[in-house]
Amino acid sequence: MSNAAVSPARAWFRGADGALGMRIHDAWHSLVPILGDTAYDETARLADRTLTATGLERLAQQLSSETLLSEAPELSVPVAHPGKILCLGKNYRAHAEEFGAEPPTEPMFFNKLPECLLAPGGTIELPPGVGRVDHEGELCLVIGAVGRDVTQSEATHLVAGLTLINDVTARNLQSKDRERRFPWLRCKSFDTFGPCGPCVIPFEDAFDDVRSDGTPDLAIEVLVNGEVRQSSRTSMLVHRIAPTLAFLSRHTTLRPGDLIATGTPAGVSALSPGDTVEVRCERIGSLVNQVASRAI
Repeated sequence: MSNAAVSPARAWFRGADGALGMRIHDAWHSLVPILGDTAYDETARLADRTLTATGLERLAQQLSSETLLSEAPELSVPVAHPGKILCLGKNYRAHAEEFGAEPPTEPMFFNKLPECLLAPGGTIELPPGVGRVDHEGELCLVIGAVGRDVTQSEATHLVAGLTLINDVTARNLQSKDRERRFPWLRCKSFDTFGPCGPCVIPFEDAFDDVRSDGTPDLAIEVLVNGEVRQSSRTSMLVHRIAPTLAFLSRHTTLRPGDLIATGTPAGVSALSPGDTVEVRCERIGSLVNQVASRAI
């Protein structure tokens, strides 16, 4: 997958200072001159539709030399305080099979705590004594509207955009918890176990024509130290995006700023101190993080 293939045509981001910005091809702009103080509240801007495709079109018309940044900014996570991070388990058949399982017949969700989120360029810290820790690169939905008991035809209207997440997992701990029928919360939620970013593209920009099931066909890869470990396409998702959102909305109300990780392909492998791990996806971008042992 070439750098050109992963470069978004347009996207929004949060800088390290918390301010929203917009990327148009290789040009980076601050939205503070346009939005003022409201550029520091991405959840509210999701809720008022500023960060949808239509909203970004309006913002693009107001970009100028005043908004242009002299260089690519340091990035933070796209949503600072999501109400919830929900993750689909075993949603690529090949990934389920590499663990000796079949994909579930209905969507299987677990959650990560928001405190696990890590900015692009941040360091994944491996806790002492937990054993193997794996990468899991995933397409991530950014919710932009309130939805409860929505139909499949209504479901994709809840999605403001798409980004990437690395669902870093303490694998040995997960195995122990599975044997004891414990939830997966702790093995998924260590601080720094949720790298997310780099930017968010409008949902519509993932398609040439939006499909009725809301599932794009994008190449997605994970590389460790430049070596491809995971490689698939998002069209291989077992449970498609629109019916999955409809299913999920029957169990919990979805709200602007919620993040939904759609599952990881086959090829997960262990991370070691000194590694560089990169999740990259066509049209969205590249999420790069370093790996180190956590100091005590």
